[in-house]
Amino acid sequence: MIELGLNRISLLLPRPLPWRAIHIAGTNGKGSICSYISSLLSNTPIRHGRFTSPHLIDRWDCISINNTPIPYTAFREAESRVLHRNEVERIGASEFEVLTATAFEFFSGEGIEVGVVEVGMGGRLDATNILTNPLVTVIAKIGLDHQAFLGDTLNAIAIEKAGIMKPGVPCVVDPTNDPDALSAIKEAAAKVEGVTLHYPTLPPKFTIPSGMPEHQVTNLATAYIALSLALPRLDSPEPISLPAIPAQLPTFPGRLSSQSLTTLTGRKASVLLDGAHNPQSAAALSSHVSTHLRPLSPDGSVTWLLAVTQGKDLPGLLSVLLQPGDRLVATAFGPVDGMPWVQATKAEELAQIAEETVRGLAEVRAMDEMRAALEVACAVGREGPLVTAGSLYLVGDVLRVMRDVEGKRKEG
Repeated sequence: MIELGLNRISLLLPRPLPWRAIHIAGTNGKGSICSYISSLLSNTPIRHGRFTSPHLIDRWDCISINNTPIPYTAFREAESRVLHRNEVERIGASEFEVLTATAFEFFSGEGIEVGVVEVGMGGRLDATNILTNPLVTVIAKIGLDHQAFLGDTLNAIAIEKAGIMKPGVPCVVDPTNDPDALSAIKEAAAKVEGVTLHYPTLPPKFTIPSGMPEHQVTNLATAYIALSLALPRLDSPEPISLPAIPAQLPTFPGRLSSQSLTTLTGRKASVLLDGAHNPQSAAALSSHVSTHLRPLSPDGSVTWLLAVTQGKDLPGLLSVLLQPGDRLVATAFGPVDGMPWVQATKAEELAQIAEETVRGLAEVRAMDEMRAALEVACAVGREGPLVTAGSLYLVGDVLRVMRDVEGKRKEG
């Protein structure tokens, strides 16, 4: 169950926190911005932690120290302390509030200086907004998502995201946001004393890796400017120089990433995995597929394995991804550890809406069992372009299956 608010997390988490934060809100791109900031911080002497959501494969992989996910045993120890506090004091915290408190308590125990923290949902009432004195706040690209909780217009959603702004703390804003969102953010900033808004661009001297999508260039610029504003505000005995953008930037599992399924299905060509789950992120994925994958198919068609969370804009998502002549295997992801309120759309419903939304699909199948659907998608698509998308939860299921298969193969 999702119940936004700061009362429970305030009781659950001992304060004040002994570290400062870079706090990132947004609909799309905030996870990439967090990863870019962590990558830059890795080239400084600053010990840092990162908390993002949702997790990808295991519940604890969303918490890392110096870019390394924490071990399961360490996670369980910190979580046990938080759960005990929640029970003894009868706080009634949600799963996400427990997870947030676990991450923050672990950061404190590890003696980090900076926490890179991604908002879970919205901003104003999100559990992570317990951060009262961040070094800098960031608002990434805003789109229509979670309307039942945040409002059904970009203006309303932007106001919720802008709720992470704090007095006297600079805020970095993705300049490619819709004008309505930018206007709402500007109005919100005017009501918070001492907030300055920054709209980033990368200096000309930096060489952007070839083939980097435009939206990731914007995310990189946002991360770079955010860190440039954060470092001078850090209480450090000596100034810390802003690191150069590394030649090798991080890749993001589940975001335009390739995965071999050979050991599972015998398919030789890799599969593209992407967690695109709303029309905005789907547009970025569709652009990549049109540029890099459709030309590999004789007729320009693509096979899709899709699963989508209940409540998403299915017609908006499917109309952006699918084209006439494409093949679709609709499926459902499994239970999400620590997030029981997250449910997948039934495969049959997803398939039906796809056929109603995009006329002329070459083939549509519906299979609720993900692993079987994955094998069918590989068979249907043969060695042609195959994309798994619609949800990071589906991507996590695929990666978890492959990890298990590879583990058994090594044991054998």
